[in-house]
Amino acid sequence: MPASGRRRPRRSWAALGAVALAVALVCALAAWRPWITPTVDAASPTQAPIAAVAPATLALPENPRVLVFGDSWVYGSAAIVPTLGFAYRLGPMLDADVVVDGVRGSGYLKPGIDGPAYGERVAALDPALDPDLVIIEGTINDRRLPAEGYRDAVTAVWDALVALYPEATIVVMGPAPHVLPVEDAIARIDANLAELAAARGWWYISPVAENWIVAENYLSVIDTGLGRNHPSTEGHRYLAARVAESLAAMSQGTDVAADAPVGTEVGVER
Repeated sequence: MPASGRRRPRRSWAALGAVALAVALVCALAAWRPWITPTVDAASPTQAPIAAVAPATLALPENPRVLVFGDSWVYGSAAIVPTLGFAYRLGPMLDADVVVDGVRGSGYLKPGIDGPAYGERVAALDPALDPDLVIIEGTINDRRLPAEGYRDAVTAVWDALVALYPEATIVVMGPAPHVLPVEDAIARIDANLAELAAARGWWYISPVAENWIVAENYLSVIDTGLGRNHPSTEGHRYLAARVAESLAAMSQGTDVAADAPVGTEVGVER
């Protein structure tokens, strides 16, 4: 990807906001307050309280370049083909040039099937990519590792991203549940990521806290067979719509909660 020697002009996301509001009418949304810090799971090491900073309204240029970085969900696992994964679907939904970097099994601490842990992967990213937005996703892959050292690993990865792409806006997307009920370790990871993001004034998307995947829609989102508890093709489409909706809300500096039955599927093709 060639470097962008000039910053692309900023524009309003009104059009995307309209799409997202339409999606909201058929999505299930829990009350979303990303600036509120969840309580850290009692099983995690004691941490001193971290002051939260309200995130700035998201402002992106027209046709932004977006890096989506994460694990197998970003890779597109269990979709008919990986390019039908939610990260790839964001391109036309956001009218963006999306670069997808997903490694199956990878985490902040855990090496993946196809590559190393997040830290080594960030170090290998192209500095010339010059993204306007970085979405760093996940991950459930660290759930079986000790909680000790996790927050330090997250901080190191995020610091490296900021150093590599100092002009990019960074949005953190926490882990999404692959099984129900949500495992305690995943809830702990979600809480840690939310708190660390809030301390930096970064937007945080929590599929766990926002109830993206619940009993009512679980089987329509998650492929429990050959997909090994990854999103199905329809599940990836649903996730893409939810992420796009979240980004649109950030561009307005508000939430987009709507009165819709929990678990309603999104059927908007992009």
